[in-house]
Amino acid sequence: MKKYLLAAGAAVTAAVAAAALAAPATAAPAQDTTSAPVAAPVAASVSAASVSAAPSAAWRTVRSGERVDAGGGYTLWLTRQGKYWTGPDGFEQFRSVVDGNLDLTRPALSHQGEGTFHSGVYGGPELPGRVEVTDAEGRVTRATLLQLPGRPGWGVWYAHTAPSDHDVSVAFYAADGRLLVELPGIYA
Repeated sequence: MKKYLLAAGAAVTAAVAAAALAAPATAAPAQDTTSAPVAAPVAASVSAASVSAAPSAAWRTVRSGERVDAGGGYTLWLTRQGKYWTGPDGFEQFRSVVDGNLDLTRPALSHQGEGTFHSGVYGGPELPGRVEVTDAEGRVTRATLLQLPGRPGWGVWYAHTAPSDHDVSVAFYAADGRLLVELPGIYA
């Protein structure tokens, strides 16, 4: 099931059914109990020459158009226009950062979920610290952050989680550990 969520400013809505927006949280950040992302095999159809290896660090700068192997058959790349990605089905998708849907003057966060693969855009005036994905069972996965050179005010995050029949919540933290934006999961 594919899910698309967006958070920035004060309202929350779903982007497949409707766009998701959430107000920045003021609560203190939770203890850092992150787990390593779930390992996923690299797709055989992606050539090693055209795709960078998925980083082990939580944040890295990539060149515009540089393809990053996100594991599990997913590939991501960034341009000045936004986030591009393909999944195991090979279908190319795009999330714009210049169409006005993200207010990058405030902390912003989007979420696109496809099974156990989650990704999105983070942004705003704060220096990014981390993005965490939490499932209904309370398992926390720290996402990998990608950003273009020169700190354009936004970047892309991605993570693989354990299989679950429930939504996940996603939180974006500043470099100093403050929670900036959270997209709550809907647990049934």
